Amino acid sequence: MAYSRTRRLFAAFLIGWGLASTPALAVQPDEILSDAALETRARTLSRDLRCMVCQNQSIDDSDAPLARDLRILVRERLTAGDGDDQVIDFLVARYGEFVLLKPRFAWHTAVLWGAPAALLMGGVLILLTFARRKSRQPTAGGSPLSPTEEARLKQVLDGRQQP
Repeated sequence: MAYSRTRRLFAAFLIGWGLASTPALAVQPDEILSDAALETRARTLSRDLRCMVCQNQSIDDSDAPLARDLRILVRERLTAGDGDDQVIDFLVARYGEFVLLKPRFAWHTAVLWGAPAALLMGGVLILLTFARRKSRQPTAGGSPLSPTEEARLKQVLDGRQQP
């Protein structure tokens, strides 16, 4: 009895998790194009464009009025016959590179693209430097004692042990 109840709770949890993790698309029914191919292109483009209000959401996922305007603008441009690159270029010209969720690689974005690799390489170099310094330090049991040092140590230890 308890096994089946646990199993049902686990199944309900998985279903809830699955429903909660699906993206909430903000595209309104009146925005959807009747041509399925154009709508698919519009959705693909919308996923790569940043909502200027939300900033870390695509316009496809955002409920902001500006995102709605951008979705409509993308669909208007596609209906007018623009290609995907033309639509992106138009939006970049109007709103700047910030409208792209994944900025293009160019000289002015080289730091943005190169910084993670540079930081990773810097961290590896720091770790290697510390590892080399650590290996150069003498260890506690490094060199054995000379016979005179052993005798002196024995005297000291024997002196402590006697009451």
